[in-house]
Amino acid sequence: MAQNFGAKTTTDEVLAGIDLHGKRIFVTGVSAGLGVETARALAARGAQVVGAARDLDKARRATEAARREAQAAGGSIELVELDLANLASVRACADALVAAGQPFDVVIANAGVMATPQGKTADGFETQFGTNHLGHFVLVNRIEKQIRDGGRVVMLASSGHRFANVDLDDPGFERTPYDPFVAYGRSKTANILFAVAFDERHRARGLRAAAVHPGGINTELARHMDESQLTGFLEQINRQLAEEGKPPFEFKSVPQGAATSVWAAVVAQADEVGGRYCENCHTSEVVADDVTITPVSEGVRHYALDPENARALWRQSEALVGESF
Repeated sequence: MAQNFGAKTTTDEVLAGIDLHGKRIFVTGVSAGLGVETARALAARGAQVVGAARDLDKARRATEAARREAQAAGGSIELVELDLANLASVRACADALVAAGQPFDVVIANAGVMATPQGKTADGFETQFGTNHLGHFVLVNRIEKQIRDGGRVVMLASSGHRFANVDLDDPGFERTPYDPFVAYGRSKTANILFAVAFDERHRARGLRAAAVHPGGINTELARHMDESQLTGFLEQINRQLAEEGKPPFEFKSVPQGAATSVWAAVVAQADEVGGRYCENCHTSEVVADDVTITPVSEGVRHYALDPENARALWRQSEALVGESF
């Protein structure tokens, strides 16, 4: 059945026939878009979802209908506060989850920012690298022992990883000019490399990690791009697609965008996705680093799955946050 899943598959189609009663799942970024849909789809199959958000009032409003649907299905959505751009908040959230003593079957690191103006997190890290990667790096590692043997970690990455490899010598753009999409690319490559390294460290107890690209969805993630930037970007993509004899780009719906997250989390086999990059509800082929492809084409760069690159990023990340895992 899985071979019939693709770019247009929705969360409900992926989860058809799946019973998640008794499963406990942690999802970050449940105040909008993919996070809300991911939480809804899982809780509607009976899962107990713990959703994290920086703005709890916004998250309560955004998940109101999803919480009603979950309750009717025997599932639930609980909300906790988490600001990934502030490691004090990350540690407080993780410590509270550990103190509660309730294990998780799945962690989905969904939250993130894209193409932000140059800035720094509360701890002085470049905004996108600090929020998308380091915040989740500390969070997931601090709750790792709360994840059951045989569990799953899903990192939301992006085809934007092809904008740039990580720069371990200059992660904060101290010596290189800041480019919002290069910064985004570095952070998304870091998300994939984290999945590679985490999977390598924990697969002996059946705990596997995967990175997923949701596809192009018109959500709040693009709020830092003005209309002319977005229009120009889409025009460039469509010119490239036309040159390749392909049809114009179409945005996915939010349920289509969240489908790969839930597929990798609770449907796909562990060995199929562990340490891999997934999109359109399947694992992706490696594309050589020097091959030019459109941002909306499938494929993952070799550098994003390189185990040595992943280990080096792990060491650098530990040094930056001042913790060893």
